[in-house]
Amino acid sequence: MVRSAKQPQPQAGQPLPRAVFLMGPTASGKTELAVELHERYPVDIVSVDSALVYRGMDVGTAKPDVATLARAPHALIDIRDPSEKYSAAEFRDDALAEMAKSVRCGRVPLLVGGTMLYFRALSRGLAVLPSASPEVRAALEAEAREHGWQMLHERLAARDPEAARRIHPNDPQRIQRALEVIELTGRPISELQREQEDEKLGYRVLRVIACPQPRARLHERIEQRFAQMLEHGFLEEVERLRAQGGLHRDLPSMRCVGYRQAWSYLEGEISHAEMCRRAVVATRRLAKRQLTWLRQETGALWYDPCEESAQEFVIGEIGKFLEL
Repeated sequence: MVRSAKQPQPQAGQPLPRAVFLMGPTASGKTELAVELHERYPVDIVSVDSALVYRGMDVGTAKPDVATLARAPHALIDIRDPSEKYSAAEFRDDALAEMAKSVRCGRVPLLVGGTMLYFRALSRGLAVLPSASPEVRAALEAEAREHGWQMLHERLAARDPEAARRIHPNDPQRIQRALEVIELTGRPISELQREQEDEKLGYRVLRVIACPQPRARLHERIEQRFAQMLEHGFLEEVERLRAQGGLHRDLPSMRCVGYRQAWSYLEGEISHAEMCRRAVVATRRLAKRQLTWLRQETGALWYDPCEESAQEFVIGEIGKFLEL
């Protein structure tokens, strides 16, 4: 079973509406290409990013600035307060609604981002899993405080090796959820997810993946972007968020890469140099996880945004797909 949402229903014999998925690891240049596509073609940008949904988290998420958003509006940006949670299921419903709106206007939805779980939820639907249990979660958090999330990840590896391979040991939210499902159902989350019936998306999709090569070039871009964030007031942004009240470091918003390291620095737990080192390392690890997901995308068009003329080639291929 899957969570369902309304989608366009073409008449018998009518072609499916088109959609473009522009994916890639962090700092790979997706936004620049998306804006260029919006200015050339009748496409509407829908953000696929679990951090950009939060208001007030602008610098540390590399959110498009006001001038960029004026040129190329992005749906699903600034739709939640940092104190709130936002699930993959909520994203799927919101994204489908935005895509349907675009199609009704005779345009093509362009989904852009690096949250691979969101792309998968949109493409395949979501398995019906048990609701969160405050009691089970509290027990797991207590264990984590005493023994560490590494130990809980090892427990997950023993009980659900497939899920443990997909979930990084430094991802407490997903470790907790996977163990919670086991406690509530007695079955591995990976097994329940395999049983879901894939829901057809209802769109003809072109998948495009931006990925600088070699890997060292991506690492360099990550370092440069974090340095630019600091110059543009990232620490001041985190200070403002901490001063708001109602936020703490265990919220999904504050666990975003960069924010948790900045929080530790502002708490006086680590030095400025250590904060920078940890933030860059965490971002590299995020990019590695994103690439692991992306390699499973069959039939995608990969391109190197750093390669001369590559972007023009990709823009031309997307134009062909759109029959323009």
